[in-house]
Amino acid sequence: MKKFIYLSFILCFVSIAQSFANTAPLPLESYGSLPKVSMMVISPSGEKIAYRAVQGDKDMVVAYDIKNKKHIAAANISEIRPNHFYFVDEQHLILVAETNTRIGGFKGRHNVSTAYSYNLDTKKIVPLLVPGKGIYKGQSAVGRIVGISEDGRYAYMPAWKTQGKKGLMRANLDSKRSPKTHVRSPSDVIDYFLDGDEIIARERFNNKKNLHSIEVFQDDEWMQIFKQETQYRTRSFVGLTADLQNLVMLAEGQNGRWGYYTMALADGKIAGPIYNPDDKDVESVLTDINRIVYGVRYSGFRPRYDFFDQTIKNEVDKVLAMVPDDSFTLVDYTPDWKSMIFLLEGSSSSGDYYLYRDGKLSFLSSKYTDIPSEQVLPVISLDYKARDGLKIPTLLTIPAVENIENMPAILLPHGGPESYDKLSFNWLAQYFASRGYLVIQPQFRGSTGFGSDFTLKGRGEWGRKMQDDLSDAVRTLVKSGYVDKDRVCIVGASYGGYAALAGAAFTPNMYQCAVSINGVSDVERMLEDEERDYGGDHWVVEYWQDLIAKGEVDEDHLENISPINHVEKITIPVMLIHGTRDKIVPLHQSDNMYDELEELDKPVEFIKLEKGDHYLSKGHNRLKALEAAAAFISKHI
Repeated sequence: MKKFIYLSFILCFVSIAQSFANTAPLPLESYGSLPKVSMMVISPSGEKIAYRAVQGDKDMVVAYDIKNKKHIAAANISEIRPNHFYFVDEQHLILVAETNTRIGGFKGRHNVSTAYSYNLDTKKIVPLLVPGKGIYKGQSAVGRIVGISEDGRYAYMPAWKTQGKKGLMRANLDSKRSPKTHVRSPSDVIDYFLDGDEIIARERFNNKKNLHSIEVFQDDEWMQIFKQETQYRTRSFVGLTADLQNLVMLAEGQNGRWGYYTMALADGKIAGPIYNPDDKDVESVLTDINRIVYGVRYSGFRPRYDFFDQTIKNEVDKVLAMVPDDSFTLVDYTPDWKSMIFLLEGSSSSGDYYLYRDGKLSFLSSKYTDIPSEQVLPVISLDYKARDGLKIPTLLTIPAVENIENMPAILLPHGGPESYDKLSFNWLAQYFASRGYLVIQPQFRGSTGFGSDFTLKGRGEWGRKMQDDLSDAVRTLVKSGYVDKDRVCIVGASYGGYAALAGAAFTPNMYQCAVSINGVSDVERMLEDEERDYGGDHWVVEYWQDLIAKGEVDEDHLENISPINHVEKITIPVMLIHGTRDKIVPLHQSDNMYDELEELDKPVEFIKLEKGDHYLSKGHNRLKALEAAAAFISKHI
């Protein structure tokens, strides 16, 4: 049989895509530019919203009065470029950003996370913690807020006051004055849980002893209520129950899925799991500014939610039911849950924000204002079986073509690798599908979101079974008749970039070209860099060793799975794209790969993105990367 039965329902969605076939494709810039509107949030009263607005070289944070229908504040954030922000109260927004910079006295450049307070009344932006100004300058993670003071004037933030002295800092939301130490703590404290201005619990991880613990403050002293010996943390403490009597913990349940548990602050007794379904993981919790947990978000291609309050659950379920075939993501909400902001994405939207209030949805804005819904191509999910029988969930973005047989294809593995793709507007996938390519996104073993067993099957399988899963996706679609085996390119970023290079090195006959964006080429060098940065016994290094080689890290294994050691096998054209300021995967990973390929006279192109980071967060770099990749792929398939 030419087409497998379990793939036949693609035809239903192909007919939708074919209806766009006579529509002129949008210009590359529509996809390669940053979204015009993003990061939309709502104030506690529900009367104001704020969002990031990008237009050309202008990058702004904008506040809007919903009731009076007018803009009330705007500020240039081109130098800050926040990753996300949120309201503290009606007057203050917190902007959280990561900047690549130099730190005096320390070698090289570093990614420094910072939080800023933006006062909508005074229009002033104030950095809350600045290394070297009241706190130890040799630290990079200074952007995390764990609570707000009862009077609303201060943010509580973990940091090092001076070298060797760690604690919880109190930063004024409206002043650049040096922060005050709220409380001093042992150096291995990694988190705090507060009741107003009082710390009621703290989390510790002693890297030297491999000891994870929770302590509570009782009878004027710290008492340990939980401990676990572990190389790296396998339980995540994420908030407090509304009565402040329990910590909320995410951990693996007996069914191999991540579930929601509670830990009593009185004695450390663990109860649950409360939310632990057999078909999905608890991915995150929904909290307020002081980390009180209201509900959970489950993993999956489409987001699903559960809440302690049945009324809230009913309202959210009502919204999700309005678009069963698309993705409606809850992005923000007021403390009373009477107003919520949702983001619609999928086969009918490139990203539209809606306000839900009083049982009604009101359109607020589109993310990509120049990509209309009729130009968004359908995305479907299906499963295929890898060669060993493992079921691999997959997303396909269907191009607008008249003939659905023997299509050219882009294999687009995700980064991480412990992450997964969602049914959302993927600008890369949508661009390539708009040019006639079938875009394939396999959730290979090792991906999260499909149970811990599925994730753990990827341990030690870099360049091996994880790579086989990608190959099997192509083989399945070729055998089904949808993909032309002679017109396939593998494209990926970060771990996906590694997978692209591994595909070129280990299965060169399967692809006609490979594009690696900020990808790893030398796994052995990657681990050496981690050991240099953190120390050989640090939990980060142990995590990567376990992920890559199940802890059995020998030189031969790392050499065998590193594409840079197999360039002689590469017979297809390779494009390397890399940011010069990428601190996650350093530039030398692509630099060295380029040198090796050039030395053997292999077909290779190298695009350096000046001042580019790991996430293509600057609009001109993202556009440059897409232009280069698009021209390269068009040339070769």
